[in-house]
Amino acid sequence: MKEQQAKEAKAAREAEKLREQKEQERLAAEQKAREEKERAAKAEAERKVKEEAAKKAEQERVAKEAAAAKAEQQRIEREKEAKLAEEKAKREKEVAAKAEQERLAKEKAAKEAADKAKKEKERAAKAEAERKAQEAALNDIFGSLSEESQQNNAARQQFVTSEVGRYGAIYTQLIRQNLLVEDSFRGKQCRVNLKLIPTGTGALLGSLTVLDGDSRLCAATKRAVAQVNSFPLPKDQPDVVEKLKNINLTVAPE
Repeated sequence: MKEQQAKEAKAAREAEKLREQKEQERLAAEQKAREEKERAAKAEAERKVKEEAAKKAEQERVAKEAAAAKAEQQRIEREKEAKLAEEKAKREKEVAAKAEQERLAKEKAAKEAADKAKKEKERAAKAEAERKAQEAALNDIFGSLSEESQQNNAARQQFVTSEVGRYGAIYTQLIRQNLLVEDSFRGKQCRVNLKLIPTGTGALLGSLTVLDGDSRLCAATKRAVAQVNSFPLPKDQPDVVEKLKNINLTVAPE
């Protein structure tokens, strides 16, 4: 009986020990599960924090890139505007410089034309004064030597020669007015022979022959002669007209 009780007591103790062991194992498993759950929750929380940080960092990176791109675009636009403004200012400066050059050229041309007109007027006045003086001298000669035909003829010849020279100067001036002068013409001359055809009020060019001189100047002279509409002739002086019908001229730029 005691032996049986002892066995039962031992079995009870072993059963209790086994129960306690299982209970400890259960508690340990529950503790481990709680720790695993806490560890998983912590890991998830850390993952979310990292993910949020990474997301925020990405957003900041994208924002910085966008800001940098915007700043670069603004810089390019500013450079483009500055270049356009510079080009516009350059064009305006070039236009102003060209306008100033044209103004100066016009002023120079106007001054040269005025100076030329003044010289022509002075030359014509001088030629007219010389003609009148020669006519007066001839009148004196004719009046005092009316009975001396030889002297009269000489005086007449002198008058004819003078008139031919005067009209030759007029013809030369008419040609110069149409002459397109080049710098290379300075110091050069061209001798030409004109054959004129009287028309009653003046004379037309019948033919032109280059006698000698600079070839380029002579070419320009031929063009200038062709532009003279009419060559004046004296009235009631057939001997002078006869000389003027075949006349040699020397053309030289002023």
